[in-house]
Amino acid sequence: TNLRAFPWLYSVYVGYSDGRFFQLIDVSGDDQILAAHQAPAATRFIARTIVGSGDERVEHWSYLDERGEVAGFAQVIGPEYDPRQRPWYQNTTLGAASLSDPYVFASLREPGITASRALIDGGAVFGADITLSELQRYVDDDLVVPGGGLLIVDSQDRLVAASAGATRVLGLDDSFEPLEQVPMSVSDLNEGLNRVSQIDVLAARELHEVFADRRWQIVAVSSVSAFSEPFDRLQRRISLLAIILVLISVPVVLHLSGAMTGVLRLLAADADRVGKLEFVDIEVPESRVTEFRQLASGFSVMKETLASRRAILARTMEQLETLIETNIAISAERNLDKLAEMILQGAQNLSLADAGSLYLVDPSRTSLEFRIVLNKSLGFSQGGTSDTSVSLPPVRLFNDDGSPNHSNVVSSCFHSGKTVEIDDAYNTTGFDFSGTREFDEANGYRSQSFLTVPLKPRGARIIGAMQLINSTDPTTGEIKPFSPEARRLVEALASGAATAIHNRELIQVQKRLFDALIELIAGAVDAKCPYTSAHCERVPKIASMIAQAADKATDGPFADFSMGTDDDWRAFRLGTWLHDAGKVTTPEYVVDKATKLETLHDRIHEIRTRFEVLLRDAEITMLERIAAGVPKAEAEAVYARAAAELQDDFAFIARCNMGDEPLTEADRARIRSVGERTWLRHFDNRLGVSWVELDRYPDKGGHPATTESPVEEPLLADKPQHHIPREVDRHQAYVSEGFALDYPNDLYNRGELHNLTVERGTLTTEERFKINEHVMQTIVMLKRLPLPPELERVVEYAGTHHEALDGSGYPRSLTGEDLSIPARITAIADIFEALTAHDRPYKRAKPLSTAVEILHEFKVSNHIDADLFDFFLESGIYREYAEQYLRPDQLDEVDISQYVG
Repeated sequence: TNLRAFPWLYSVYVGYSDGRFFQLIDVSGDDQILAAHQAPAATRFIARTIVGSGDERVEHWSYLDERGEVAGFAQVIGPEYDPRQRPWYQNTTLGAASLSDPYVFASLREPGITASRALIDGGAVFGADITLSELQRYVDDDLVVPGGGLLIVDSQDRLVAASAGATRVLGLDDSFEPLEQVPMSVSDLNEGLNRVSQIDVLAARELHEVFADRRWQIVAVSSVSAFSEPFDRLQRRISLLAIILVLISVPVVLHLSGAMTGVLRLLAADADRVGKLEFVDIEVPESRVTEFRQLASGFSVMKETLASRRAILARTMEQLETLIETNIAISAERNLDKLAEMILQGAQNLSLADAGSLYLVDPSRTSLEFRIVLNKSLGFSQGGTSDTSVSLPPVRLFNDDGSPNHSNVVSSCFHSGKTVEIDDAYNTTGFDFSGTREFDEANGYRSQSFLTVPLKPRGARIIGAMQLINSTDPTTGEIKPFSPEARRLVEALASGAATAIHNRELIQVQKRLFDALIELIAGAVDAKCPYTSAHCERVPKIASMIAQAADKATDGPFADFSMGTDDDWRAFRLGTWLHDAGKVTTPEYVVDKATKLETLHDRIHEIRTRFEVLLRDAEITMLERIAAGVPKAEAEAVYARAAAELQDDFAFIARCNMGDEPLTEADRARIRSVGERTWLRHFDNRLGVSWVELDRYPDKGGHPATTESPVEEPLLADKPQHHIPREVDRHQAYVSEGFALDYPNDLYNRGELHNLTVERGTLTTEERFKINEHVMQTIVMLKRLPLPPELERVVEYAGTHHEALDGSGYPRSLTGEDLSIPARITAIADIFEALTAHDRPYKRAKPLSTAVEILHEFKVSNHIDADLFDFFLESGIYREYAEQYLRPDQLDEVDISQYVG
C-alpha cells in the first residue's frame, strides 16, 4: 500500500541481526530498474529475500506482476550483500531514527534518501528508500518568467534538482549529475541582485528544515534582462515616438511620457519584489497603452502562479516531514493509548481533517471499540492519553442474524477491507448516519465529508479502522471533500500504523508467553521436589511486597530508591521466579538423601547382607569345630561372642548411617576398624553391571587372566569404581564464570567409608556441592537465553540469592558492594520463605517469631542487609505475608523492637 500510494517511495526493507534480509522494490514500469535487476517486462514489484547463515546463505528474487502473481524467479547462492554491513543498519540506535543524506540510487540513477530505525526488540532494522525525483519534476515546470528557474540545494551544498532555465542563467552545464557539489556561481549568490559571468542575476533563497538538523535551500534565479528587456524595447519605441512627436507637440509628449514612466517605475519595482519572492499585490494605474496593460496582466498571473506553486511545494515538504516523523514515532511507541493518539493526530495533519476516530477490534472480533475521538472545532477529546474515557458505544460488526453489518460505514470498511470516502454524509445513501446526526445535533456540529480507512497489517487480519471527518481548506476554513492526495497519504499512514499496532500486540503476546513459560519452569521445579513445594511461587510474592514498599518509601534509607520502569519491574519479577531454576538439574536422590549410604536405594542393606554372611560363616565354623572334636560348649561360647560382636558392630554402623548426631573422631576410627574385617566373595562382581560402572574399574572392566574365586574383601571399602568423575566441560564452564567455590575432585564419591564417616548430616562434600550447584546452573542456563537488554538483570536477580554481604555466600563470594538492593531483597525473601514454609516433609514449620529471630541472626552476622531487615519488620510486610500464607498456629506475636536498630 505504501509503495502504490507514494510514487517517491522506491523500496522498503528489513535487515535482521542474524543476517536475514527482506526488500520490496516498486518497479512502476521503469525500464532502467527492469534492466538493472534483469526482471521480466511484466514486473510491477520485486521481492528480495536473503535467508540462511554462513556458506548456506541464499538470496531469492521474486518478480511480481500488477496483481501480485509471480512473473519470474531467480536465486543466488552465497550472496555478498549483508544488511548488517550497510550504513543504514549500522547508523541506527535503539529508540532513535536515522535519515541519510541524499545519494544517487544505483538502479534508478536518481537522487534519494534512506530512512531507517531499529525495531523495539533490537533484533532488526526497518528501512525505506525515498526518491527525490518529484522535486526535479517540480522545478522542471515552467514556474518562473522566461530566463529563470529554481534550484534545490541540500545541507551539504549539493544540487538535488535544477531547472534548465536556472542552469542557463548561472552558466552551468545542462548535463549536470544529481548531487554534484554546488558550483561557486551558486554558492556565491546573495539575496537580490548578483553578477554572474557578466550577467545581472536576481536571486532569492528560502530555507526548509527537512528533517532534524538538515536544512535544504530553494533558490529562485532569473536574469535581470528577462524583466527589463520588455521595458527597454518599449522605452526605445517611446523614445523614437517622442522624437517625432516632440516636433509636433512637446507638452503632449511630456505629459504622456510622465504617465508611462510612472507605470514603468511601478512595474519595475514590482519585478524587483518578485525576484525576492515577495508576492505583494500592487495596484498599477490603468494605461491606455496595450503593451502596458498586457504586461501588468502578465505580472499579475505570474505572481499568482508563483505564489500558488510555492505554497504547494511548502505543503508537500510539510506532508513529507509529517509522514516520515509520524511513521518513525509510531514504530517506537509502546503505549497503545499514546500510539492511537499519534496515529490519529498524524492523519488529521496530513488530511487537514477537523475531527476523527480510531477503532480497534475487540478480542472476540464482534465489535469495533473506540480508542480515541478528537474534534478540533469542539475542543473534544476522549480516549488516548486524555483523562476522559470514550463515552460512545462500540460499533457492532454483525447483525442479530449473524450477517456482516454493512449499514455502518466503519463496520462496512472493516468487512470489505477497502477505504470508504463520502463527500457529504447528509446527502448519501447506503449507510446509516443516524448516530452522527444525533451527535451533531447535541453538539451544534455539522459532519460532512468522511474518509474511513481500514487498519490492516501486512500479512495479517484487519485489526480496526480510522475515520476522519471534515477536510478543511486551510485558507478559507471551508469544509470540502478529501482530496485524492490526502487519501493516499492517510492510507499509507494507516498501513504503517496498523503494522505498528499489530507488532505491539505480538510483542505483548510474546511477553505473556515468555512470562508464562518462566512460571511454568518455576512450577516444575516446585513439583519436582515435595521438599520445596511452592517455594518458587512464594519467594516472588515476598520479594515483590518488599520492593513495592521500598519503591514507595519517602523517608529513611530507601527514600531515594526506585525500581525504575515497567521493564525493570518485569526483570525483577522474572529473576525471582527463576532463582531456583537450576534445581531441575539436581538429582532427587541427592536432595532427598535421608541416610549416608542412600543413593537410589539405601546401601545399608548390602552391608547388612555382608554381616549376615559373616554370622553364617561363624556358625559354620562352630559346627565344623564340633565335628572335629572340640567340646560343644566351648565351640558355642566362641560363636556366641562372635555373634554378639557382629550384632554390636552392625548396630553401630546402622546408627552412624542415620546422620542424626555428629560423629566423633573415635566414632570414625571405629567405622574404619569395623570396615577392615574381611569376608569371602564367591561371585564375579562384574557380572550384571552396566558398562558405565565397568569403565570405572581399575582394569576398565576387563577380566584379569588370573582371577580366582573366592576373593577376600573388606567389610566396608572405598573402591575405585565408587569415584564418579566430574564432567570436564561443566567444570570449565564454572571456572570461566568465576564461581568462587571449592570444587571437589569427584562428581560423586560413593565410597562406603567416605559416606559413613561424614561428620554431620548425610551429605558428602560432593553431594553438598551438587545441591549448591543449582545456583551456578541457574546462572549458566539463563546466560544461554537471548535475553533482550531490558531483561539483562534477570541473571543477577536469579543468581545472587545465596550471596552474603560479608562475602561468605556462593557462588561468587560477592560482598555488599557487589549486591544491588533488588538482589538483597531476593536473598531475604528466599530465607524467610524457607523458614516459614509449612509444607516441607523434612522439618516442622517454624512459628513467625522463631523465623524473625533466625533472620535477625543473619542480620547480626552481616549475612543479609540490616536496613532491609529493619524495613521488612517496620513496614509490617512480614506480618502481611504471614497472614496470607502461614498456618494459624504459626502466627504468634513478635516484638520487633528487640530486633530493629
